[in-house]
Amino acid sequence: MGEEVKTRDVGVSYKGLKPPETPCDDPKCPWHGHLKVRGGLLVGRVYKTRAQKMVVVERDYLVYVEKFRRYERRRSRTHAYLPPCIKVSPGDTVLIGETRPLAKSVAWVVLGRVEEGGGT
Repeated sequence: MGEEVKTRDVGVSYKGLKPPETPCDDPKCPWHGHLKVRGGLLVGRVYKTRAQKMVVVERDYLVYVEKFRRYERRRSRTHAYLPPCIKVSPGDTVLIGETRPLAKSVAWVVLGRVEEGGGT
């Protein structure tokens, strides 16, 4: 019938974040492996999924420019590890958590998809 998938508690409480339903045997998965999530949490939009087990997450933010007394729009892109049990596509909003360095430019892991309007 419906067997329950065993997941670890990653220690992140975020509204709208649920553990993945599909199991995986990846040691770098925070839900089914041994990877610890520590440090920051970021919400962003998936920009690219071309690399194997890696996504590029883009965040938009505003910076105040005192000279012109206005805000300017900026964006930053972060590489994040994508466990095989989490399915995302470009344009999805995801929550990523900071972890130990996994590759030269990857020190974040995707924790799951977030519905629009989510929060603490």
